[in-house]
Amino acid sequence: MTRDNVIVDVHTHIYLPEYLDMLRERSQVPRILPPLQEGQDERLVILPDEDKGVTTKHGRPVGPAYYDVREKLAFMEQHDIDISVVSLANPWLDFLPDTKETAHCARRLNEAMETYCQQGNAKRQLFGMATLPLSSIDASIAEVEYVATHLPHLRGVIMGTAGCQGRGLDDPALLPLYEVLARHQLVIFLHPHYGVNLPSSNHHNNGHAVALALGFPFETTYAVTQLILAGVLDKVPNLKILLAHAGGTLPFLAGRLDSCVAHDPAVANRLQHPPSHYLKMLYYDAVIYHSTGVKAAADLAGTDRLLFGTDHPFFPPLEKSKSSRWMSVDSNLEAIRHAGLDQEKVTDIMGRNALKLFGIIQ
Repeated sequence: MTRDNVIVDVHTHIYLPEYLDMLRERSQVPRILPPLQEGQDERLVILPDEDKGVTTKHGRPVGPAYYDVREKLAFMEQHDIDISVVSLANPWLDFLPDTKETAHCARRLNEAMETYCQQGNAKRQLFGMATLPLSSIDASIAEVEYVATHLPHLRGVIMGTAGCQGRGLDDPALLPLYEVLARHQLVIFLHPHYGVNLPSSNHHNNGHAVALALGFPFETTYAVTQLILAGVLDKVPNLKILLAHAGGTLPFLAGRLDSCVAHDPAVANRLQHPPSHYLKMLYYDAVIYHSTGVKAAADLAGTDRLLFGTDHPFFPPLEKSKSSRWMSVDSNLEAIRHAGLDQEKVTDIMGRNALKLFGIIQ
């Protein structure tokens, strides 16, 4: 591995064993259900409909790929990934109340993530993203300070779109948290979870396909727009934000957003620049599965702000085989390689941009 051929996966998840233990003790969503039959895996339920069995089975099987570092390293080996920046999968700690125990839980998880990342090796390196007790902004700020000074493998934080106690990312009370993250040059990996309350079909059971394919990207689109319109990036211009799933529909709708803001007196004079200016300040993972999305994000923000990701361990091979590559990974690889970019820019997206963003020295 050299800096010129390094592959870095910036969108890869884990359910730490300590997190799963906490979910096993819960009786409400999110929670872990015991196996339906002997010999089967436990099932993870993170959405209310899963708990009721409305749209899909009760949750999803929790296999070793969800929690075992050996599975992560084997996946990296199989797909020639040199470095993974691992984050706790949703719903993080958003569902917990503002208590000392929530802050202690975040500390335990972050120290566990540091230990997890230490199990990487010279060939397959692991870095991580911290989890915050976002029910309390003061506790979250304290945890950022601890992460920045005590947990060297953690290079940022993963956040959902709900903010503190559901008040959103444009909540003025979040400004001190944004400032301390920027001061420590820690990246916010912004990831959806809640969707946008899309109506279900009255005629067909579509499972989670529509919610994941459309609801997640729409959620990101709306939340980031609110953050921008609140002037957060005017106040904290050096804040590093990485958007999951290529920023949702923002690359496609940036011009429309500019026009609508310019023509609305309520917001037209609030910002120093048009919204698209701030979209160019953000980073985008390329977990989009098609070259059209890669081209749109590259046209908006430039290839220096695009980064490769896999979304492991989700979307596994449709056929069970230890030797088979993951279609979800190869789709993202092909999307980058067929986006009409020269090889130097492809190399940047595959790894060099991530090395720079996360301060990983090669």
